Amino acid sequence: MGSSEADKPLRRIAASFEELATVAKQQPPGAMDAGAFSRACSNVSVLFGCLGIAFKFAEMDYVAKVDDLLEASKSISTLPSMVELDIQKETVRKPGSHTRNMLRVKRGIDMVKVLFEQILVTEGNSLRDAASVAYAQVFAPHHGWAIRKAVAAGMYALPSKSQLLKKLNEDEESAKAQMQNFVRSSAPVIRYVEDLFTSRNLGIDW
Repeated sequence: MGSSEADKPLRRIAASFEELATVAKQQPPGAMDAGAFSRACSNVSVLFGCLGIAFKFAEMDYVAKVDDLLEASKSISTLPSMVELDIQKETVRKPGSHTRNMLRVKRGIDMVKVLFEQILVTEGNSLRDAASVAYAQVFAPHHGWAIRKAVAAGMYALPSKSQLLKKLNEDEESAKAQMQNFVRSSAPVIRYVEDLFTSRNLGIDW
C-alpha cells in the first residue's frame, strides 16, 4: 500500500512524460495526442500545490489552462490540430484560446524542469535558491512588478526539501531518480511544443 503508484505523484509524472517524449523524439515528429499531453500535464499540478503560497498564482493559472486543454482534447485529437484551428480562426493570441493556454502550460512544465535541475545540484535542505532560479528563468520575464514582488515574498514560505519529499512520499534517492527522469523526458516535450509554435512563426515569448 505504502508504495502504490497513487501515492507516488513523482513517478506518475515521470512515467507520463516518458510516453510523450517517445512521440516528441520521432523523426519527423509525430502528431502528439492532445489528451495524453493534457493528462500528463495535469499530473504536474500536484507539484505546484506542494510549493505553497509562492507559486499559488502558477497553480491556479496552470490548473485552469490544463483543464481547458483536457476539455478541448475531447473534440480535437492532436496538438498540431489545436494550433491549426486557432490559426484558421485568428484566435491564437486571444485570451482563452487553446494555443495560448498550451504555451502557458508549456511554461509551467519548463518551470518544474528547471526547479528539478536546480534541486538536483543544490546542497542543503532549502528550496529557496532552486525555486528562485526557476521562477527568474521561466516566469519572471512575463510578469509585472507586483507579481514578481509577491512571489519573492512567498519564497520565504516555501517548504524545505525534506518537507516537499514527504508530501510527495519519496525519500531522497528515489526522488532524485524520478526528478532526473522528468528532466530528461520533459526536455523533448518542451522542445516539441516550442517547435510547434516557431515552425508556424507564432513565437513563444508572449
